[in-house]
Amino acid sequence: MVEYLEVFGLERVGIFRIGGSVNKIKELKQKYNQGEKVDLINDGDVDSVASLLKLFLKELPVAVFPDNICSGLLKTFQEHKINTTECIENMKQLLSCLPKAHQNLLQFLSAFLLKIATHSEVNFMTLENLSIVFGPALFNPLL
Repeated sequence: MVEYLEVFGLERVGIFRIGGSVNKIKELKQKYNQGEKVDLINDGDVDSVASLLKLFLKELPVAVFPDNICSGLLKTFQEHKINTTECIENMKQLLSCLPKAHQNLLQFLSAFLLKIATHSEVNFMTLENLSIVFGPALFNPLL
């Protein structure tokens, strides 16, 4: 999905903010879940694939930032100014406690979202806008 969005979606105005076709998202999700080959070039569209990526992240059995990391990050932000060295060190320590799979996913996703943001003059998706869109998908929304 990310490869498809890098090719076809970087300059899509409002990428991740405009919902895709519910039927198309269901169809693509079912194919992925059944292990079928998915041809996004012929069967997908940018908005549906972008919506499916967000849905995938929301439906992970454990959030990318599990509860224990979330509470630590919140505490760090509450106790320190965001740009202080101590805050940054605390955040690095907390992120190093993530399971390796979460670290890998977060690194991959961060690089991708940075690519999206570098096209913000066209797609209007700044880092701030991306954080608003992806926050609920990465953190447990019940906190």
